[in-house]
Amino acid sequence: MNQPMVLRCAGRAVARYVLRPDLAPDHSPRPYLHPVSTLAGVTVTEQLPADHPHHLGAGVAVADVAGFNFWGGRTFVRDQGPIALDNHGMQRHGGFKLRDPDGFVEELTWVAGERTLLREHRTVSATALTDSAWALDFTFSLANVSGEELSIGSPATNGRPGAAYGGFFWRAPLESASPEVFGAQADGERSVHGRAADWVALAGQGWTLVFAGATEETRRDPWFVRAAEYPGVGSSLAFADRLTVAEGAAVVRRVVTVVADGRLDRDAAAALVRKAVAA
Repeated sequence: MNQPMVLRCAGRAVARYVLRPDLAPDHSPRPYLHPVSTLAGVTVTEQLPADHPHHLGAGVAVADVAGFNFWGGRTFVRDQGPIALDNHGMQRHGGFKLRDPDGFVEELTWVAGERTLLREHRTVSATALTDSAWALDFTFSLANVSGEELSIGSPATNGRPGAAYGGFFWRAPLESASPEVFGAQADGERSVHGRAADWVALAGQGWTLVFAGATEETRRDPWFVRAAEYPGVGSSLAFADRLTVAEGAAVVRRVVTVVADGRLDRDAAAALVRKAVAA
């Protein structure tokens, strides 16, 4: 089945899930959500933007799994910089365990060449919070089925300071002004990026996204945040150090994203996060 599926919430279409995108290998093809919209219909994701053409809406992407690129684009090599390498992997849709209008449970394989490195169990659901906000609940479990120990890294762990992207990632749309960034006790991109926090918010023109780590492990992951260069937020699996995954072990993360119309203040964002995580 190649047709995208539609995710619905409160009787409205709020996201499209692309299962098998027709992309070049150097984009690290993978399923992703785009467009994602507020309940009023404002689009809050971007795909294939000119500034980073391998950014694909909202989903899971990792720049370095045992040396293979599941992010797309060039690979950052220590002491050499970003280099175009023939090392791209892909995430293959393996079928749905459950599929409803408001969510699904999916099985995927992460393949590099002829090798299957990871099997992923992905659960995605949409829940209404208010008449102007809903929540996207995204959980993924990456099981190491490679037959040997795997190491997950990022450009940061490979020598590029601050570039610790890899894990859950949401690319927001580029607008005429950079979005506002704030957390529970911090304001601005520099204050939020690279720090572990219960949640972080990105507020643009007529919309607010609030990203919350919904498990103890996810809350310990530092946030990767961009606003001035481009708008995007992710939960970093390998910020300062590589993440080792033993053969047969799994990495599990859950991020709940509040998708709201309008610009939320700190108190409103915190209240919606509490409601979304408890839903």
